[in-house]
Amino acid sequence: MKVHFISIGGSVMHQLAIALKRKGYTVTGTDDEIFEPARTNLENEGLLPAHIGWQPDLVTADLDAVILGMHAKADNPEIQKAKELGLQIYSFPEYIYKESLNKTRVVVGGSHGKTTTTSMIMHVLRSLHQDFDYLVGARLEGFDQSVNITDAPVIVCEGDEYPASVIEKRPKFHFLFPHVAILTGIAWDHINVFPTFDFYLEQFVIFIHKIEKNGLLIYNESDNVLKQLVENNRRDDIRYQPYAVPQHTIENGRTTVTIDHATSELKVFGNHNLMNLNAAYYACRELGITAEKFVQAIAGFTGAAKRLELMASNATTNVYRDFAHAPSKVKATIEAVKQQYPNRKLIGVLELHTFSSLNENFMGEYKNAMDKADHAIVFYSTHALELKRMPSLPKEKVQQGFAKEGLLVMNDKEELWQWLNGQQYTDSNLVLMSSGNYDGLDMAGFAKHITTKL
Repeated sequence: MKVHFISIGGSVMHQLAIALKRKGYTVTGTDDEIFEPARTNLENEGLLPAHIGWQPDLVTADLDAVILGMHAKADNPEIQKAKELGLQIYSFPEYIYKESLNKTRVVVGGSHGKTTTTSMIMHVLRSLHQDFDYLVGARLEGFDQSVNITDAPVIVCEGDEYPASVIEKRPKFHFLFPHVAILTGIAWDHINVFPTFDFYLEQFVIFIHKIEKNGLLIYNESDNVLKQLVENNRRDDIRYQPYAVPQHTIENGRTTVTIDHATSELKVFGNHNLMNLNAAYYACRELGITAEKFVQAIAGFTGAAKRLELMASNATTNVYRDFAHAPSKVKATIEAVKQQYPNRKLIGVLELHTFSSLNENFMGEYKNAMDKADHAIVFYSTHALELKRMPSLPKEKVQQGFAKEGLLVMNDKEELWQWLNGQQYTDSNLVLMSSGNYDGLDMAGFAKHITTKL
């Protein structure tokens, strides 16, 4: 096979390129900018383009496939050349499906928990020495890639609802056709792509109808929106498995779970993670794994990167970072930490960084999301608004939206830095929630500082 990547520098695109090269394919690719770690990863595999920029001459008639990333624009000269030659152009998920036609496909969809649930399934399969391929949206301990394509009989995929490519606007998870599907919950997000909640919901209805005949839909029955959607769109030719929070106990900051009489202490916590775990169990059960083996394996799962990831700790203080930015994710993260450590002060710092989270009309979706925090701070930089070409976001609109008494709203990173350095962290947990970088503040260094100083 000979394949060419347009936008090979993408965070997931370059991983697929490496996976196909390791499979024995001839791989070329181009991009107009390539940042770390993609640059080094591609260079180490001999796949770094010799020149930065688009190179239509590399698009030749003998290519078996052209794989198109989200970064490329519709007028890209390589796209035009591929069309002129009549070549098959695939979006990322379309190509994943092409490579998995003869595999059992497990696809995890939903507005939140996709990465963690996918990672849990991967962790269990690897622990039990099962052969499988995968696609996941974060770094996972023990895996050097976030994408792997081999001749394995199973593939486990995180199913994103974001558009597949610049020329294929339908959501990525519409192209994966699962035999085993998981829906973790539904909470409106990506309002720049899905301007109404009803339009957003429709994407999940379509996903349900993409499940292969005789397949299994595993869904979170504690999410009322999702439960109603499933009940209103039932199919007679697939099976259903509802799930919720499994039986568990919390003692001295440690969670123990019981599934079908099999019990083990966990390294992750929070109701949202327990539900993710339960969904992962039902998927693994469908793949032939017993409850006892699943629970033994999941006991060693430490979490995906930036998903309630413990940055630093001492006997009285934990500092976590979390990718949480959507309202449901913020609420789940805050409540999980408070439930696990009810006697510790909880300081929650949320950075608004995405298009949705910086939109004044979306603020009401955050109502009560940070209520369980003892001190709540919402930070956003004017620079982020400028980069996204968005209008200013008045602080009072943020305060009204969150409806949290005592909420501090800041958009000056120096003000945030001074506030953080002025707090006492004994008998406290600090939760840093962002898909950005707090306008360049060294949060990793700060976490280390407050947990090591005398």
